Amino acid sequence: MQKYRKYQIAIWILSIIIVLEGIFIIALISPKKAVRVPVAIKARIAIVLDDWGYNLNNLYLLEQIKYPLTMSVLPSLNYSRPIAEELHKRGFEIILHLPMEPHEKYRLEQNTILTSMDEATIKEILDRDLANLPYVKGISNHMGSKATEDIKTMRTIFNELKRRHLYFLDSLVSSESVGFDLANERRVAFSKRDVFLDNKEEPEYIKGQISKLKTRAMVYGRAIGIGHDRKVTLEILKEVMPQMEKEGYKFVFVSDLVK
Repeated sequence: MQKYRKYQIAIWILSIIIVLEGIFIIALISPKKAVRVPVAIKARIAIVLDDWGYNLNNLYLLEQIKYPLTMSVLPSLNYSRPIAEELHKRGFEIILHLPMEPHEKYRLEQNTILTSMDEATIKEILDRDLANLPYVKGISNHMGSKATEDIKTMRTIFNELKRRHLYFLDSLVSSESVGFDLANERRVAFSKRDVFLDNKEEPEYIKGQISKLKTRAMVYGRAIGIGHDRKVTLEILKEVMPQMEKEGYKFVFVSDLVK
């Protein structure tokens, strides 16, 4: 009986050894899980999309873009408030795309701010636009090549921005814009556009502009690109943003870049 028990113990020990060896062999031949190495951040990029508010057509494309975007919404349109609410719900930053007077003779949006307006009229337009558009973090100029050159007009706008703690994004449609100097003078949070992305609605052109944006970001550590609520623009962004992230570009809101 004692001899039989010794055989049982020996068999039990051998069984454990065999099992352990099997586990060790399986561990050796099993494919290793890839260790995800954090990508070093090369530069920060904010992408702004102008002219939301005309319709809801391109909302479905945003379901496939999981990166920060700053959405510039025109006031006083049928879809201005609904689109702002929907974009905010999806986690995007909202700014007011304020119609301002251009030099060119374009068709103007309702209540475009003109250089001929007095201070009270400009404030009234701003009050109405901001009251009707929720979640606004800042303002950018829609057109405005003439208005952004006019210090009287811009000082009235910047005084309101300072009072409301909003930033100004200069689309820089005029090289003579007084925005930068006035922002320093009035101590208003400010930034400016670096690259327009979609002046031509062509995929290869847009990709070329995004390459310019990346170069600008690499040189200065940050950059702001402005596109529009257009199907082709959103499709290109959906395609290139994941790759840009892998290359080390971090997408942020404009509010993260204003000074």
